[in-house]
Amino acid sequence: MELPGGVVVWAITHHDALQSVLADPRVGKDARLWTTFREGRLPEGWPLLNFIAVPGMVTADGEDHRRLRGLVSQAFTPRRIAALAPAIEARAIALLDDVAKLEGEFDLKQHFAYPLPMQVIGELLGLALEQQDELHELSDTLVSSSATPQAAMAAQRDLNALLASVVAAKRAEPGDDLTTDLIAAREDGHGPGQQRLSEAELVGTLLLMLVAGHETTLNLITNAVRALLAHPDQLRLVLDGVVPWSAVVEETLRYDAPVGQFPLRYAIEDIEVGDVVIRRGEALLASYAAAGRDAGHHPDADRFDLTRQPARHLSLGHGPHFCLGSGLARLEAETALRHLFDRFPGLAAAEGRSNEPIASFVSNGVKTLWVTVDATR
Repeated sequence: MELPGGVVVWAITHHDALQSVLADPRVGKDARLWTTFREGRLPEGWPLLNFIAVPGMVTADGEDHRRLRGLVSQAFTPRRIAALAPAIEARAIALLDDVAKLEGEFDLKQHFAYPLPMQVIGELLGLALEQQDELHELSDTLVSSSATPQAAMAAQRDLNALLASVVAAKRAEPGDDLTTDLIAAREDGHGPGQQRLSEAELVGTLLLMLVAGHETTLNLITNAVRALLAHPDQLRLVLDGVVPWSAVVEETLRYDAPVGQFPLRYAIEDIEVGDVVIRRGEALLASYAAAGRDAGHHPDADRFDLTRQPARHLSLGHGPHFCLGSGLARLEAETALRHLFDRFPGLAAAEGRSNEPIASFVSNGVKTLWVTVDATR
């Protein structure tokens, strides 16, 4: 397929093929493996360059990937995620208290689906409240496939500058947060060659945590609400306790993956995928949303079905780069949906409103989610 700027890559769209590629040691994440990148043939300001070139665990392989992932994974152990549950519940309830004051139609994305995960990841990273909205706007530009080269470069520059200022502030006044922990890891050594985390990797890791920590969960919550409102029979199943809220989250991940496609991976040697040979140095795009609708793997794939068994999907990745924050994303989404529909059982899609999709190869969601509360339901 052709990406913006006339850049051609292979899109892996079938479930079994994608599962195989994600775990294949002959496929790497370092952009220097990509012939087009290595030879300098990408257009200036290419909008997806930030995803493939930012230093961090998402673009690292082998020992570098294990080192970087190990530093961050301590913040996402099952015990630490479980300890966050009361705070997430409290945030969801407080946001819904504010939603209850709104009259008529309102944008659920703006007032609930966005601020909940943004506040959670903001607290984990130690971000000030006033920084969070600015970081969200910049990350929106970062994941947009329609941003101009100038806008993409400006967003990357401003994001790096803002995150660098966060690092400087935490160096001056350490806190009980992941940024402070990463700074300590960065400076844990007896010389430049012994540092566990370079400065570029530190900022790149914070960027990854910020974008993945709220954009994905934001889309997951929004896509789940859209699906439930469009399928009242399935909503009734969960409201009646026939299926748990976890079933809603897993089926949404399959049916309408929050990350549509993620760039990029690269063939380290010639590999055969299905009946296609992908040559060494060519790029692969993991098409999670397409894999979730693969009729060859998911019977009746276009049907939103909360009773689907087994509820397998690849929307949180597979193999060495499986989503580190998957437990947190699931917890936030389940908590958000449970409290939302408990508080507003008459929630309905606003009539006559168009919720346009985000113009992005990466982020799969809508720009707005207009809803209303029908007290008669």
